[in-house]
Amino acid sequence: MMMILALLATAVATAMRAQGPVPQQAVPQQAGPQQTEPQQTGVEPTGPEQTVEVTAERFAFQPSEITVPVGTTLKVVLKSDDTTHGFRIKGEGVNVQIPKRGRGTITATFTPAKAGKYTFECSRICGAGHGFMRGTIVVVERGSEAK
Repeated sequence: MMMILALLATAVATAMRAQGPVPQQAVPQQAGPQQTEPQQTGVEPTGPEQTVEVTAERFAFQPSEITVPVGTTLKVVLKSDDTTHGFRIKGEGVNVQIPKRGRGTITATFTPAKAGKYTFECSRICGAGHGFMRGTIVVVERGSEAK
C-alpha cells in the first residue's frame, strides 16, 4: 500500500513539473473612495453654492427632487448603492458616470440661469427599470424657496 502511495505522489509531482509553474492570478485591489472633478455647465455662478448628496440605486435616485434658487451653484455629490449608473441633466450638458458601490463618488455641478423644472435621469443602462430612474431639479426665483 505504501508503495502505491509513493508511486502516486511521484507521478503527481512529475506531472506538475511537466506543466511548469502555476500562474498566479492577479487579485484586483479595491479602489479607495475617489472624488473626481465636478462637471460644470457653461453658466457662470452668480450666487451661493448648495451641495446635495444623491444616492443612485436600482431604480431610483434619493432624493428624487431637489429645490434650488436661480443662480445658485448646485453641487450634486453622487454615489451608488449597487452598480454603475449615470447622471444626466437633460438639455444642460451635464452627464457623469456614477461609480458602483464602494468605488467613491462623483460631483456634478449645475448653475441654473432661469427658474423652471429640470429633469435628471440615469444615462447608463442599469436594468429593466432603467427608464424609471429620473428626478427633478426645481429652480425657483430667489427668495421664494421653501425654508
